[in-house]
Amino acid sequence: MNLKKLTILPAGIDVLLPAGSPLTEVEYEVQQRPIPFGCRSGSCGACVIEVLDGLASLGDPDPDELDFLEDLGRTGGTHRLACQCRLRGDATVRVADDI
Repeated sequence: MNLKKLTILPAGIDVLLPAGSPLTEVEYEVQQRPIPFGCRSGSCGACVIEVLDGLASLGDPDPDELDFLEDLGRTGGTHRLACQCRLRGDATVRVADDI
């Protein structure tokens, strides 16, 4: 199995997930809730993350996600909705509430 590492800050948690896994799988891998998932459909903004390393490893955001992030004031290209990401390579993210 091809595993990829997701590091979640500020909790300092490393999670190994199969390549292509949605980031929502984090909930099943650790006891804590390091990323606060809400609706899981990209419409609530609870799971905004800042990608510190490995932006390309999370796939490309679709136009709706980019529009919503802009509405939230999260511009600049390093923010994503974790519920819309799939882990294709190693990445390090920080939960936006803690930015």
